[in-house]
Amino acid sequence: MELLLGGKTLLERSIEGMYHISERIIVVGGYRIERIREILEPYKKVDVVYNKDFESGMFSSVKKGVSEVTALRFFLLPGDQPLVREEVYKKMLKIDGDIIIPTCRGKKGHPVLMKSHLIGEILKEPDDSTLRDFIHKKGATLIEVEDEGIILDIDVLEDYERIRKEYERDK
Repeated sequence: MELLLGGKTLLERSIEGMYHISERIIVVGGYRIERIREILEPYKKVDVVYNKDFESGMFSSVKKGVSEVTALRFFLLPGDQPLVREEVYKKMLKIDGDIIIPTCRGKKGHPVLMKSHLIGEILKEPDDSTLRDFIHKKGATLIEVEDEGIILDIDVLEDYERIRKEYERDK
């Protein structure tokens, strides 16, 4: 969470691409929630919500986040994908569909754009389900983008080093 990329945390970089096109950004946290609030305090469009069930897995955070959505459509993006560019969000918003998924060279990535009428169905999903399971059941519209950031996430330190080099190369 606190690894830096160009002087900002990965979480800050993850919200940057959507910041200027979104009216509201919901960040769901559990572990170290107060630190997340502290980091994101300067971002007036960001609402940080606490997921008391965060230890249950990522889908519990998806459910918590979507339960807070008031817009007609919303993006879902893991907080460890700091290189998604604003252009991806803009391109996705031009497509009509219940679920829109970007691809890069045929590989699916994030963010996922969904229509809000799906929220009730997501909340009814079993706790051991996943967003991938839900999308597989419902189907999705794929849109090819020229942004490798949609498939680059940080799971291990080597991923961070690769993304840091990519970020510095693009600047």
